Amino acid sequence: MDNFMSIDAYNIFLVKQKKKTYIILSFLVLTVLSLILAIGSDSDGLGLIPRISSEMDYKIFVLLRLPRVAMAILVGAGLAISGTLAQAILRNPLASPFTLGISSGASFGAALSIFLNVLSVWWTILWAFVFAILTSFTIFGLAKIKNSRPETMILGGVAIMFLFGSATSMLQFLATEFQIQSIVFWGFGNLGRAGWREVAMAAVFILAPIPLALRLSWDLNALVLGEETAAALGVNFHRLRLKCIAIISIMSAASICFTGLIGFIGLVSPHIARLILGSEHRFLMPGAILFGVILVSISDTLSRTIWSPQIVPIGILTSFLGVPFFLWLLLHNKKEYWN
Repeated sequence: MDNFMSIDAYNIFLVKQKKKTYIILSFLVLTVLSLILAIGSDSDGLGLIPRISSEMDYKIFVLLRLPRVAMAILVGAGLAISGTLAQAILRNPLASPFTLGISSGASFGAALSIFLNVLSVWWTILWAFVFAILTSFTIFGLAKIKNSRPETMILGGVAIMFLFGSATSMLQFLATEFQIQSIVFWGFGNLGRAGWREVAMAAVFILAPIPLALRLSWDLNALVLGEETAAALGVNFHRLRLKCIAIISIMSAASICFTGLIGFIGLVSPHIARLILGSEHRFLMPGAILFGVILVSISDTLSRTIWSPQIVPIGILTSFLGVPFFLWLLLHNKKEYWN
Protein backbone atom coordinates (compact mmCIF):
# COMPACT_ATOMS: atom_id res chain seq x y z
CA MET A 1 0.00 0.00 0.00
CA ASP A 2 2.83 2.38 0.87
CA ASN A 3 4.44 1.70 -2.50
CA PHE A 4 1.20 2.56 -4.30
CA MET A 5 0.88 5.75 -2.27
CA SER A 6 4.48 6.66 -3.13
CA ILE A 7 3.81 6.06 -6.82
CA ASP A 8 0.67 8.22 -6.67
CA ALA A 9 2.51 11.01 -4.90
CA TYR A 10 5.32 10.83 -7.46
CA ASN A 11 2.83 11.00 -10.34
CA ILE A 12 1.16 14.02 -8.77
CA PHE A 13 4.58 15.62 -8.42
CA LEU A 14 5.32 15.02 -12.12
CA VAL A 15 1.98 16.48 -13.14
CA LYS A 16 2.67 19.63 -11.12
CA GLN A 17 6.16 19.96 -12.61
CA LYS A 18 4.77 19.60 -16.13
CA LYS A 19 2.06 22.17 -15.39
CA LYS A 20 4.65 24.66 -14.16
CA THR A 21 6.74 24.04 -17.27
CA TYR A 22 3.75 24.89 -19.46
CA ILE A 23 3.14 28.03 -17.41
CA ILE A 24 6.77 29.10 -17.93
CA LEU A 25 6.35 28.55 -21.68
CA SER A 26 3.21 30.69 -21.64
CA PHE A 27 5.17 33.40 -19.82
CA LEU A 28 7.80 33.15 -22.56
CA VAL A 29 5.13 33.70 -25.22
CA LEU A 30 3.85 36.76 -23.33
CA THR A 31 7.42 38.04 -23.08
CA VAL A 32 7.96 37.72 -26.83
CA LEU A 33 4.66 39.50 -27.51
CA SER A 34 5.56 42.35 -25.13
CA LEU A 35 8.94 42.75 -26.85
CA ILE A 36 7.30 42.78 -30.30
CA LEU A 37 4.95 45.48 -29.01
CA ALA A 38 7.91 47.42 -27.62
CA ILE A 39 9.80 47.20 -30.92
CA GLY A 40 6.71 48.33 -32.82
CA SER A 41 5.66 51.15 -30.47
CA ASP A 42 5.83 54.63 -31.95
CA SER A 43 7.56 57.65 -30.44
CA ASP A 44 10.06 58.49 -33.18
CA GLY A 45 7.95 58.78 -36.30
CA LEU A 46 8.52 55.30 -37.72
CA GLY A 47 4.97 54.14 -37.04
CA LEU A 48 3.67 51.13 -35.16
CA ILE A 49 5.06 48.91 -37.92
CA PRO A 50 8.55 50.30 -38.58
CA ARG A 51 9.11 51.18 -42.23
CA ILE A 52 12.79 51.68 -42.94
CA SER A 53 12.72 53.95 -45.99
CA SER A 54 15.80 56.07 -45.43
CA GLU A 55 19.18 56.07 -43.74
CA MET A 56 17.74 58.23 -40.95
CA ASP A 57 14.94 55.70 -40.33
CA TYR A 58 17.55 52.94 -40.19
CA LYS A 59 19.63 54.83 -37.62
CA ILE A 60 16.59 55.60 -35.48
CA PHE A 61 15.46 51.98 -35.51
CA VAL A 62 18.84 50.24 -35.10
CA LEU A 63 20.68 52.76 -32.94
CA LEU A 64 17.83 54.02 -30.75
CA ARG A 65 14.84 51.69 -30.63
CA LEU A 66 16.52 48.26 -30.63
CA PRO A 67 19.11 49.12 -27.92
CA ARG A 68 16.28 50.45 -25.79
CA VAL A 69 14.37 47.17 -26.06
CA ALA A 70 17.55 45.17 -25.43
CA MET A 71 18.24 47.19 -22.27
CA ALA A 72 14.65 46.58 -21.14
CA ILE A 73 15.34 42.83 -21.33
CA LEU A 74 18.54 43.14 -19.31
CA VAL A 75 17.17 45.49 -16.66
CA GLY A 76 13.98 43.47 -16.22
CA ALA A 77 15.96 40.25 -15.78
CA GLY A 78 18.59 41.80 -13.50
CA LEU A 79 16.16 43.49 -11.12
CA ALA A 80 13.84 40.45 -11.03
CA ILE A 81 16.62 38.01 -10.10
CA SER A 82 18.00 40.47 -7.55
CA GLY A 83 14.60 40.79 -5.90
CA THR A 84 14.00 37.04 -5.92
CA LEU A 85 17.32 36.28 -4.24
CA ALA A 86 16.89 39.09 -1.71
CA GLN A 87 13.47 37.82 -0.66
CA ALA A 88 14.77 34.25 -0.43
CA ILE A 89 17.83 34.81 1.74
CA LEU A 90 16.25 37.48 3.93
CA ARG A 91 12.94 35.61 4.27
CA ASN A 92 11.20 38.94 3.84
CA PRO A 93 8.52 39.58 1.20
CA LEU A 94 9.45 43.27 1.05
CA ALA A 95 13.14 42.73 0.31
CA SER A 96 14.54 44.18 -2.93
CA PRO A 97 17.60 46.12 -4.15
CA PHE A 98 15.82 49.29 -3.01
CA THR A 99 15.23 48.12 0.57
CA LEU A 100 18.85 47.00 0.75
CA GLY A 101 19.95 50.55 -0.09
CA ILE A 102 21.76 49.59 -3.31
CA SER A 103 19.58 51.81 -5.49
CA SER A 104 20.04 54.79 -3.18
CA GLY A 105 23.81 54.28 -3.27
CA ALA A 106 23.79 54.31 -7.07
CA SER A 107 21.61 57.43 -7.10
CA PHE A 108 24.00 59.24 -4.77
CA GLY A 109 27.00 58.23 -6.90
CA ALA A 110 25.39 59.65 -10.03
CA ALA A 111 24.31 62.81 -8.19
CA LEU A 112 27.84 63.33 -6.82
CA SER A 113 29.30 62.93 -10.31
CA ILE A 114 26.89 65.56 -11.69
CA PHE A 115 27.51 67.89 -8.74
CA LEU A 116 31.28 67.74 -9.30
CA ASN A 117 30.73 68.61 -12.98
CA VAL A 118 32.03 65.29 -14.27
CA LEU A 119 30.45 65.85 -17.66
CA SER A 120 31.18 62.47 -19.20
CA VAL A 121 28.14 60.16 -19.17
CA TRP A 122 30.46 57.21 -18.71
CA TRP A 123 31.89 58.74 -15.52
CA THR A 124 28.39 59.18 -14.17
CA ILE A 125 27.66 55.53 -14.95
CA LEU A 126 30.93 54.49 -13.28
CA TRP A 127 30.25 56.51 -10.13
CA ALA A 128 26.74 55.09 -9.86
CA PHE A 129 28.10 51.54 -10.23
CA VAL A 130 30.91 52.10 -7.71
CA PHE A 131 28.62 53.52 -5.02
CA ALA A 132 26.13 50.72 -5.57
CA ILE A 133 28.94 48.20 -5.03
CA LEU A 134 30.21 50.09 -1.96
CA THR A 135 26.71 49.92 -0.51
CA SER A 136 26.73 46.20 -1.16
CA PHE A 137 30.06 45.83 0.65
CA THR A 138 28.41 47.47 3.65
CA ILE A 139 25.67 44.86 3.45
CA PHE A 140 28.40 42.22 3.18
CA GLY A 141 29.84 43.55 6.43
CA LEU A 142 26.48 43.21 8.13
CA ALA A 143 26.12 39.68 6.75
CA LYS A 144 29.50 38.66 8.16
CA ILE A 145 28.67 39.76 11.68
CA LYS A 146 28.44 36.66 13.81
CA ASN A 147 24.89 35.44 14.28
CA SER A 148 23.53 38.34 12.21
CA ARG A 149 19.86 37.97 11.37
CA PRO A 150 18.06 38.88 8.14
CA GLU A 151 16.29 41.65 10.02
CA THR A 152 19.69 43.21 10.70
CA MET A 153 20.42 43.42 6.99
CA ILE A 154 16.97 44.80 6.16
CA LEU A 155 17.19 47.49 8.84
CA GLY A 156 20.77 48.26 7.82
CA GLY A 157 19.67 48.60 4.20
CA VAL A 158 16.83 50.94 5.17
CA ALA A 159 19.26 53.05 7.21
CA ILE A 160 21.67 53.22 4.26
CA MET A 161 18.77 54.13 1.96
CA PHE A 162 17.83 57.10 4.16
CA LEU A 163 21.48 58.11 4.55
CA PHE A 164 22.12 58.27 0.81
CA GLY A 165 18.71 59.84 0.23
CA SER A 166 19.61 62.64 2.64
CA ALA A 167 23.06 63.04 1.05
CA THR A 168 21.49 63.28 -2.41
CA SER A 169 19.03 65.91 -1.14
CA MET A 170 21.96 67.89 0.29
CA LEU A 171 23.70 67.83 -3.10
CA GLN A 172 20.50 69.09 -4.72
CA PHE A 173 20.31 71.89 -2.14
CA LEU A 174 23.87 73.00 -2.96
CA ALA A 175 23.72 72.39 -6.73
CA THR A 176 23.05 74.83 -9.53
CA GLU A 177 19.72 74.84 -11.37
CA PHE A 178 21.19 72.86 -14.28
CA GLN A 179 22.74 70.30 -11.93
CA ILE A 180 19.44 69.88 -10.06
CA GLN A 181 17.65 69.18 -13.33
CA SER A 182 20.28 66.60 -14.31
CA ILE A 183 20.18 64.87 -10.92
CA VAL A 184 16.37 64.72 -10.84
CA PHE A 185 16.17 63.50 -14.45
CA TRP A 186 18.72 60.74 -13.78
CA GLY A 187 16.69 59.58 -10.81
CA PHE A 188 13.54 59.19 -12.90
CA GLY A 189 14.94 56.25 -14.85
CA ASN A 190 15.26 56.26 -18.61
CA LEU A 191 16.05 53.44 -21.05
CA GLY A 192 16.75 56.01 -23.76
CA ARG A 193 20.27 56.48 -22.41
CA ALA A 194 21.20 53.03 -23.68
CA GLY A 195 23.26 52.51 -26.82
CA TRP A 196 24.81 49.29 -28.03
CA ARG A 197 27.98 49.88 -25.96
CA GLU A 198 25.92 50.28 -22.79
CA VAL A 199 23.87 47.21 -23.68
CA ALA A 200 27.05 45.16 -24.21
CA MET A 201 28.55 46.21 -20.88
CA ALA A 202 25.29 45.67 -18.99
CA ALA A 203 24.92 42.22 -20.59
CA VAL A 204 28.29 41.13 -19.17
CA PHE A 205 27.34 41.97 -15.58
CA ILE A 206 23.69 40.89 -15.76
CA LEU A 207 23.72 37.75 -17.89
CA ALA A 208 26.90 36.17 -16.49
CA PRO A 209 25.57 35.67 -12.90
CA ILE A 210 22.22 34.17 -14.02
CA PRO A 211 23.54 30.55 -14.40
CA LEU A 212 25.06 30.75 -10.91
CA ALA A 213 21.78 32.05 -9.50
CA LEU A 214 19.87 29.17 -11.14
CA ARG A 215 22.36 26.66 -9.71
CA LEU A 216 21.47 27.90 -6.22
CA SER A 217 17.83 26.88 -6.69
CA TRP A 218 18.06 23.66 -4.69
CA ASP A 219 19.78 25.40 -1.76
CA LEU A 220 17.16 28.15 -1.79
CA ASN A 221 14.40 25.53 -1.85
CA ALA A 222 15.91 23.96 1.25
CA LEU A 223 16.11 27.38 2.88
CA VAL A 224 12.34 27.78 2.47
CA LEU A 225 11.99 24.97 5.03
CA GLY A 226 14.03 26.95 7.57
CA GLU A 227 17.71 27.46 8.35
CA GLU A 228 17.98 24.43 10.63
CA THR A 229 16.39 22.11 8.07
CA ALA A 230 18.59 23.56 5.33
CA ALA A 231 21.68 22.99 7.47
CA ALA A 232 20.60 19.38 8.06
CA LEU A 233 20.39 18.96 4.27
CA GLY A 234 23.97 20.17 3.89
CA VAL A 235 23.35 23.82 3.01
CA ASN A 236 25.91 26.30 4.32
CA PHE A 237 23.56 29.22 4.99
CA HIS A 238 26.22 31.88 5.52
CA ARG A 239 28.07 30.96 2.32
CA LEU A 240 24.77 30.85 0.42
CA ARG A 241 23.81 34.28 1.70
CA LEU A 242 27.14 35.80 0.69
CA LYS A 243 26.87 34.29 -2.81
CA CYS A 244 23.38 35.68 -3.18
CA ILE A 245 24.39 39.14 -1.96
CA ALA A 246 27.29 39.16 -4.45
CA ILE A 247 24.90 38.32 -7.30
CA ILE A 248 22.35 40.88 -6.11
CA SER A 249 25.05 43.55 -5.90
CA ILE A 250 26.47 43.03 -9.37
CA MET A 251 23.16 42.58 -11.20
CA SER A 252 21.28 45.41 -9.52
CA ALA A 253 24.23 47.82 -9.80
CA ALA A 254 24.60 47.08 -13.50
CA SER A 255 20.85 47.47 -14.04
CA ILE A 256 20.62 50.80 -12.25
CA CYS A 257 23.81 52.57 -13.33
CA PHE A 258 22.95 52.51 -17.06
CA THR A 259 19.29 53.53 -16.76
CA GLY A 260 18.75 55.34 -13.47
CA LEU A 261 16.22 54.29 -10.86
CA ILE A 262 13.47 51.96 -12.08
CA GLY A 263 11.50 51.08 -8.99
CA PHE A 264 9.36 48.15 -7.88
CA ILE A 265 10.45 45.69 -10.61
CA GLY A 266 12.65 43.79 -8.15
CA LEU A 267 9.80 43.72 -5.63
CA VAL A 268 6.79 42.98 -7.84
CA SER A 269 8.17 40.45 -10.35
CA PRO A 270 9.10 37.72 -7.83
CA HIS A 271 5.72 38.02 -6.10
CA ILE A 272 3.73 37.73 -9.31
CA ALA A 273 5.73 34.64 -10.25
CA ARG A 274 5.36 33.20 -6.73
CA LEU A 275 1.60 33.68 -6.77
CA ILE A 276 1.35 31.59 -9.95
CA LEU A 277 4.25 29.14 -9.68
CA GLY A 278 4.80 28.74 -5.96
CA SER A 279 8.09 29.01 -4.09
CA GLU A 280 10.12 26.33 -5.87
CA HIS A 281 13.03 28.37 -7.16
CA ARG A 282 13.73 26.17 -10.19
CA PHE A 283 10.53 27.63 -11.64
CA LEU A 284 10.26 30.80 -9.59
CA MET A 285 13.46 32.40 -10.89
CA PRO A 286 12.78 31.86 -14.62
CA GLY A 287 9.20 33.05 -14.05
CA ALA A 288 10.39 36.15 -12.22
CA ILE A 289 12.89 36.91 -15.01
CA LEU A 290 10.19 36.71 -17.65
CA PHE A 291 7.78 38.83 -15.62
CA GLY A 292 10.53 41.39 -15.01
CA VAL A 293 11.14 41.68 -18.75
CA ILE A 294 7.38 41.92 -19.42
CA LEU A 295 6.87 44.67 -16.83
CA VAL A 296 9.84 46.76 -17.99
CA SER A 297 9.07 46.39 -21.70
CA ILE A 298 5.36 47.21 -21.24
CA SER A 299 6.18 50.16 -18.97
CA ASP A 300 8.67 51.47 -21.54
CA THR A 301 6.11 51.04 -24.33
CA LEU A 302 3.59 53.05 -22.32
CA SER A 303 6.20 55.68 -21.52
CA ARG A 304 6.74 56.27 -25.25
CA THR A 305 3.12 56.23 -26.36
CA ILE A 306 0.76 57.63 -23.70
CA TRP A 307 2.05 61.20 -24.21
CA SER A 308 3.71 60.96 -27.62
CA PRO A 309 5.90 62.60 -28.82
CA GLN A 310 6.91 63.32 -25.21
CA ILE A 311 8.49 60.36 -23.41
CA VAL A 312 7.46 59.85 -19.80
CA PRO A 313 10.36 58.52 -17.64
CA ILE A 314 9.86 54.81 -17.10
CA GLY A 315 10.64 55.07 -13.38
CA ILE A 316 7.48 57.13 -12.88
CA LEU A 317 5.31 54.50 -14.58
CA THR A 318 6.80 51.55 -12.71
CA SER A 319 6.12 53.37 -9.45
CA PHE A 320 2.49 53.94 -10.44
CA LEU A 321 2.18 50.24 -11.27
CA GLY A 322 4.17 49.02 -8.26
CA VAL A 323 2.68 51.07 -5.43
CA PRO A 324 -0.85 49.53 -5.63
CA PHE A 325 0.64 46.04 -5.63
CA PHE A 326 2.94 46.99 -2.75
CA LEU A 327 -0.04 48.14 -0.69
CA TRP A 328 -2.01 45.03 -1.62
CA LEU A 329 0.92 42.89 -0.49
CA LEU A 330 1.06 44.65 2.87
CA LEU A 331 -2.65 44.12 3.43
CA HIS A 332 -3.01 40.56 2.11
CA ASN A 333 0.34 38.89 2.78
CA LYS A 334 -0.24 35.45 4.30
CA LYS A 335 2.17 32.91 5.70
CA GLU A 336 0.65 30.20 3.50
CA TYR A 337 1.44 32.22 0.40
CA TRP A 338 5.05 32.77 1.42
CA ASN A 339 5.61 29.11 2.23
